[in-house]
Amino acid sequence: MSGTRLQFSEKLSYGFGDMGYSLPYNMASGFLLLYYVNVVGLPAAAVGTIFLVARLMDAVIDMGVGIAVDRTRSRWGRTRPYFLFTALPYALLFVATFAVPAGWSQTAQLAYAFITFKLLGIVMSFGSIPYSALLPMMSSDRSDRLKLGGMRSIGTSVGVVLGTAAVQPILAAYGGEKQPGGYLAAAAIFSVLSMICILALFRNCQERVVDDASARFPILPEIGKMLRNRAWLVSFLFCLVYFVRFGGMMAITAYFAIDVMQAPWMIGVMLPAVAGMLLLSAFVAPTILARTGIRNGCVAMLGIAALLFAILPLVEGQPTVFLAIYVTACLATSVTTTAAFAMIAETVDYHEAQFGVRREGLLSAGVSLATKVGMALGTAGIAFILAGVDYDPAAVTDGARAAIRWSYYGGIITLLLVQIGIVLAWPGAQPRKAQGAQLALDGAA
Repeated sequence: MSGTRLQFSEKLSYGFGDMGYSLPYNMASGFLLLYYVNVVGLPAAAVGTIFLVARLMDAVIDMGVGIAVDRTRSRWGRTRPYFLFTALPYALLFVATFAVPAGWSQTAQLAYAFITFKLLGIVMSFGSIPYSALLPMMSSDRSDRLKLGGMRSIGTSVGVVLGTAAVQPILAAYGGEKQPGGYLAAAAIFSVLSMICILALFRNCQERVVDDASARFPILPEIGKMLRNRAWLVSFLFCLVYFVRFGGMMAITAYFAIDVMQAPWMIGVMLPAVAGMLLLSAFVAPTILARTGIRNGCVAMLGIAALLFAILPLVEGQPTVFLAIYVTACLATSVTTTAAFAMIAETVDYHEAQFGVRREGLLSAGVSLATKVGMALGTAGIAFILAGVDYDPAAVTDGARAAIRWSYYGGIITLLLVQIGIVLAWPGAQPRKAQGAQLALDGAA
């Protein structure tokens, strides 16, 4: 185990590795439903089914990738080969996702949408799971890990801002939200940025903390151990509910701004703020969490966010006040995102203390599965709600507006409260077999 401290360039490259993988994902989360339904003209219920089925299929794929990472031995290490070989395919598939052929039948278009979206998810799994597994390999120092989590938050934030706010001007240059050319142009630009970030991740980040466990191991017993890792279970559930909320917000915000607030310009503020506040929280979250601990800090921030979202319906007629409260709530939830990154890394140390092996790939795959399923449930849920109220972008009914409005507020508040219940179970001490690293598992410091 190396005691070498991380260089700033390495921390920065790690952070922007998240941007490389999340930038396409964020644009897809924020605009793919709108593109499929309002531009291509696909049925909302069918699109919801595509999102749900494609992400649920990731259950097997993600676990397979995690096992592959733990079994990989190469001159580049266990995780870095995946960054090198996914950069170009991921960029190309992202462009293809926003290039549904206009002249095809609806059945053919649905098949094309499913195949490209599913392939994009598969390639992302082969990059994002090794990416999460890399963090605990880079350092065993708690301070470094919190800083890496902060850098990852910055990368996520930049990815969200570009993948949401920067899309609007590009769409406007091509004639607005109903013209396919703008979506394709944005995807092409972002795919190049994505590839550059991923290749920088491969070049600059190194693995320092690795165990000497055999590359061959029985799969089912190791999955059983993972399920007995309390820290991992809490991280899994916390991320699952977080991404149900995140996916739902990304999918419904455009509809909320256009049809409820009657202010399409608010999309350019609200979508980036869903996770864009990570850019600010990256600088304050490590200090807050070091003082409060993961559990207490998350409970406080989630409680503040729930209260602020409960106030929003009362100020809909005041857009400036509405956005100020909304952005503050997003800042509070962003602190918990930085916490989640640290939690995922800590599950590896907890696992090693309990079972004697680290299994970074398998543990990261399990949490990645939570993010995929969460996004699927959140995004598909909004699509099914739109289908259930017979949403028609050309003639939006009062009933449809009411469904969008209360799904937005009620859904977010409910999920924030569920997250509070989950993080309260974050373990307060190491398992008895712990011999080494001190975990940030606690209550207040």
